[in-house]
Amino acid sequence: MNRRHDIDALRALAFGLVILYHVAMYYVADWHWHLKSPHAADWLQWPMRAVNLWRMDLVFLISGVAFGFLRQGGTPARLIGQRSLRLLLPLVFGMAVVVPYQAYVQALDNGAIVPGFAAFLARYTTGGPWPRDAFDGWDFGVTWNHLWYLIYLWAYTVVLALLTPVLDSAAGQRLRRAFTQLRGLALLVLPVLPLALYSLTLWPRFPPTHDLVHDAWLHAVYFTLFVYGYWVGVDAGLWAALRRLRWIALALALGWFALHVGLRLTAVGADPLWRLAARLAADAYVWTSLVAVLGWAHHRLNRPWPWLAWANESVYPWYVLHQTLIIALAVLLAPLALGPVAEPAVLLLGTVLGCWLLTDGLVRRSAWLRPLFGLSPRARPRCPTPASPARPGARNA
Repeated sequence: MNRRHDIDALRALAFGLVILYHVAMYYVADWHWHLKSPHAADWLQWPMRAVNLWRMDLVFLISGVAFGFLRQGGTPARLIGQRSLRLLLPLVFGMAVVVPYQAYVQALDNGAIVPGFAAFLARYTTGGPWPRDAFDGWDFGVTWNHLWYLIYLWAYTVVLALLTPVLDSAAGQRLRRAFTQLRGLALLVLPVLPLALYSLTLWPRFPPTHDLVHDAWLHAVYFTLFVYGYWVGVDAGLWAALRRLRWIALALALGWFALHVGLRLTAVGADPLWRLAARLAADAYVWTSLVAVLGWAHHRLNRPWPWLAWANESVYPWYVLHQTLIIALAVLLAPLALGPVAEPAVLLLGTVLGCWLLTDGLVRRSAWLRPLFGLSPRARPRCPTPASPARPGARNA
């Protein structure tokens, strides 16, 4: 099967958007995050919401596409074993080594602990206990913070791998064909219906937690999009349809977001039905945004970009490292009082440089660090085949 460069590029760009989003989280006013800048701005809320509504949905959809590639030629047990190594090992390492500094800074900023990272780390490794709301995840003693994606992706991979007999059954294949044969208006409307159903039934009762256990609404949404990605795969007809719809989907996404904003502004202090209507508008916005992103990516990115191989191997290490780098740099930059323009620029540049230096200068070069950051072992160079003795009269090359 030919390599789909647009999917590879979209995966790298989607994770790049996650990094940019987390830098902005330091500056958006009134949104909970581990640390907040004195330059927090109210105007960031709506641009951030415009991205927040579909950024992780895109990541899980692309992960579903990748699942389809990984499934080929392997048993469910082998797939689960491979993905467990690639996902759970970085999760455990990240929780033990990368994430604790985030929790320390948040607890220090909240006044829940006294300064001293070594003392905090000693307490963290034993699971606390901690003062109430010391940091996100304080009640569990330890936290995975931004690494929640890894455990969610692992769980969805296990479930879908175990459902392989159902996926491969006649009924499973009919359902997949029904999805991949959607065209035009049906492709823009029908995939929204499950998302709307979850908003009607689960969203009011299960707000996002990212704790794996009490996240029923997000699990329903993310797993559905994971399955959509698996079904989308590299189906040429469906991707051609997505490409044809890119302009219409973009226009519809803008319209649905405008409606969502209007309903949310109207719903402040109003009847919960208005907020539910805003949520349903957001569901339509999410799917039309994804159709637009996939269509434009297939139109513009399906070529062998020279940076793709490097980007694909850099995605996981950058993802694991970036948020701790953001928080560490924010702490270092705060006393300099660079202002609301220079400071975000320096913070973003420093995060990118830090991820690049640590990944290319250390992680990718180390045989024992590579698996801890989700990378496969470096391929060993093959030994050259000994040359055959020259036959009499043969000309030496």
